[in-house]
Amino acid sequence: MENKSLVILGSSRKNSLTEKITRQSLQGKEYDLIDLLDYKIAHFNYDGRYPADDQFDELINKALAYPDLIFATPVYWYSMSGEMKIFFDRLTDLITIKKDLGKQLKGKSAGMIAVGTDPTIPEGFETPFKHTAAYLGIQYNGCSYHHVDVKY
Repeated sequence: MENKSLVILGSSRKNSLTEKITRQSLQGKEYDLIDLLDYKIAHFNYDGRYPADDQFDELINKALAYPDLIFATPVYWYSMSGEMKIFFDRLTDLITIKKDLGKQLKGKSAGMIAVGTDPTIPEGFETPFKHTAAYLGIQYNGCSYHHVDVKY
């Protein structure tokens, strides 16, 4: 994992366009990919009690082995996907009840791949990624936005 990146994919369906574009844009680079759809991650709650089958800690422990994280998400209604939002909400655990894990993120780097139908990335889309990275002591390396022309 020393030189590999970890992609955390937050699409709402398997074999998505976001996954395809992410794989194309990382061609020739070493990375592993975690699909959030493969994990049971409960919604954040203030008492820190989660179902026994919650896998957030498992996912974070895997992520800690990588120096570089890449968040890949489609743009849904000018924001990250619901799967990615649940994951980001659970990062709160890392600054409240699991500070030992949260401190281990300091010094890592992170970037984002976003896929959307707007010609340019929506204003403010990167804000949660930038500020979350800064808060956790992660170097944010920016966003690669990919416009797709999809007809509904």
